[in-house]
Amino acid sequence: MSIHSISSVNPGIISPSPSKKQISPSEATENFGQILSKTIDEVNRAQVHSDRMTEKLVRGENVDLHQVMIASQKASITLQTTMEVRNKVVEAYQEIMRMPM
Repeated sequence: MSIHSISSVNPGIISPSPSKKQISPSEATENFGQILSKTIDEVNRAQVHSDRMTEKLVRGENVDLHQVMIASQKASITLQTTMEVRNKVVEAYQEIMRMPM
């Protein structure tokens, strides 16, 4: 195993490139909105898939119980994660609002 000196580290990797395009606040807001919308759609799809799998199981269709349970847990975990992220965003917003001007 070779040990490299600290001088071999390329500082260009660490510092941001000046040629990168600066994003305006309105573009950042739009990007955040798109990401948020996409994430909520994914959570909804997981919930719908879990519901469909459960309905198939209840009707007696040929569905593996393990797959139904996995779909249910995935839906539950994605919803819980989304709620926790929402809670953190609300806390951050409240903290910003409490800051003195």
